[in-house]
Amino acid sequence: MKNLISISLSLLLLVICNSCVDDDYNIGEIVTPTNLTVTSEVVGQTEEMPDGDGSGMVKFTATANNAMTYKFIYGDGFEETSATGSTSHNFNKNGVNDYTVTVLASGTAGVAATATTTVRVFSDFSDPEAKELLTGGSTKTWFIAASQPGHLGVGPANGEGFDGPIYYAAAPFEKAGSPTSSCFYTDEMTFSLVNDEIVYNYNNNGQTFFNVANSADFGGDGSEDQCLEYDGSGDKNVSLSAATSGLSGEQSRGTVLNISGGGFLSYYIATSSYEILSITQNTMYVRAIPGNDPGLAWYLKLTTSQGEPEPEEFVSEYETLAWSEEFDVDGVPNPEIWNFEIGNNDGWGNEEKQYYTNENAVVNDGNLIITAKAESTNGFDYSSSRITTKDNFEFTYGRVEVRAKLPEGAGTWPAIWMLGANFEEVGWPATGEIDIIEHTGNEQNTIHGTLHYPERFGGNADGGTTVVSNVSSEFHLYTVDWSAERIWFLVDNEVYHTYENNSASPLNKDFFFILNVAMGGTFGGEIAPDFVESSMEVDYVRLYQ
Repeated sequence: MKNLISISLSLLLLVICNSCVDDDYNIGEIVTPTNLTVTSEVVGQTEEMPDGDGSGMVKFTATANNAMTYKFIYGDGFEETSATGSTSHNFNKNGVNDYTVTVLASGTAGVAATATTTVRVFSDFSDPEAKELLTGGSTKTWFIAASQPGHLGVGPANGEGFDGPIYYAAAPFEKAGSPTSSCFYTDEMTFSLVNDEIVYNYNNNGQTFFNVANSADFGGDGSEDQCLEYDGSGDKNVSLSAATSGLSGEQSRGTVLNISGGGFLSYYIATSSYEILSITQNTMYVRAIPGNDPGLAWYLKLTTSQGEPEPEEFVSEYETLAWSEEFDVDGVPNPEIWNFEIGNNDGWGNEEKQYYTNENAVVNDGNLIITAKAESTNGFDYSSSRITTKDNFEFTYGRVEVRAKLPEGAGTWPAIWMLGANFEEVGWPATGEIDIIEHTGNEQNTIHGTLHYPERFGGNADGGTTVVSNVSSEFHLYTVDWSAERIWFLVDNEVYHTYENNSASPLNKDFFFILNVAMGGTFGGEIAPDFVESSMEVDYVRLYQ
């Protein structure tokens, strides 16, 4: 439903002053745009939903006599320039909100007419998983995936079912080595989570790669895509909104990334909005419609590894099930396999707050359940359990798979890990440590896989993280694939960290398993004052060799 918005129109004339000097500059006829009007269409607006369908999308059309360009200032920190006067914008603040939109129609010599209008829009969209993947839950830097084919591409914008760059797709490292394009691969795009809001910082190392249609506006010759000097510094706000491209769920995530203040991702095409086609912990694929040609769609592939090839596909050499613990007998954990470690042991070297008992771990209905509780126990405020296979089952190399569901609550610190069997003789970190999975309730969906050895341990440990949804409500598969050459860390069969093993490493001998839920400490962090109890459930531990 289109509504012609009543507009308060004011003409802003730039005053051209005659100076006292005699120089005569011929700048041509100065023409001010007239009859500026603006119409808006709130997407999904009906009698039942007068403020729209919740997408927050509004389509604008501005027309004026003698206008060359139209600038839309949306009143929410975002703005956009359109050559045609037609544009769309997602308003992202949840709920029903009023926005004052200002339109500037520019004529020759920069003179402009302005109009303001107010739109009322309903927005009800969120994508918390995309926010986590984009920022890593804290801060994450992205780069152009130069090693991947199609890391830059273009195709038609509105082809039915279209989701790929069929007009042009860059070959791996195609833009390297040329002064007109090599800056493309050095850009750093950092997304941070600040007070639950996304903040974007663009470091272009002084130059940005401009599309040919825009290069002349920034000092280029307008003949080709060019690297040009550009100051893109300063933090900008980012919002996520619902996509309206019509691409299917298989083609697109359905989420649009919007950057305030004219911000953009590396390749300048005069747009600040990018539809996220797909995103994982380490890769992102986006699609954008350029500001000067709505018939095209440009594509970018980003990665968290600058200029490096993506990790090779994971293939394990270990296929034979050598040992497993299925937890299929209810009661206490099998004493022929598991030992209880009792006590606090001076915080276990990590300032942990719990006292381990032999009562907080049970096997029930096919799962091992370790429960941390807020209760007074032997002079401590929390109880839990820690069990190990030390002296009962130890091994070297293999693929370990653990299917588990993790506890929740600020301060919880579950861990499924392995320690060198010679720990009592050589101590830590000389013995080596392989953390199959660690987690903290203070970073709910972030999974850690970590190695500790003499050169890298404690706060300087060799590790990686990945974001996984529903770690406390669903079972996930946590894997370590360990050989003399390499150690892989995976969640649900997706690699997120690797280590190149070597003969000098302590990670080449027998290790044993440890399963525990700690509370607080140097990693677990502050414990929620209303914490009562929460459990880690383990379906099985399996070793393939």
